[in-house]
Amino acid sequence: MADHQHVVKQEDGWAVRGEGNSRYTARAMKTQEEARQRAEQIARNKGSDVIIHRPNGQIRDRDSYGNDPFPPKG
Repeated sequence: MADHQHVVKQEDGWAVRGEGNSRYTARAMKTQEEARQRAEQIARNKGSDVIIHRPNGQIRDRDSYGNDPFPPKG
């Protein structure tokens, strides 16, 4: 299983948390974009996805940095 990185809202800003982890990988970032960039760096190293959440927790976007097949199957 890939360690997908989630960009989530906190009281003091934005944070990055690995999927299934209780602790944050990076936290207290002022903007969602700053957190997204950090999550992208981690995801590129791990070959995983970045899942960006809205402030209400709903998923807004997902970017893949893994080994996606091209062309896609199906």
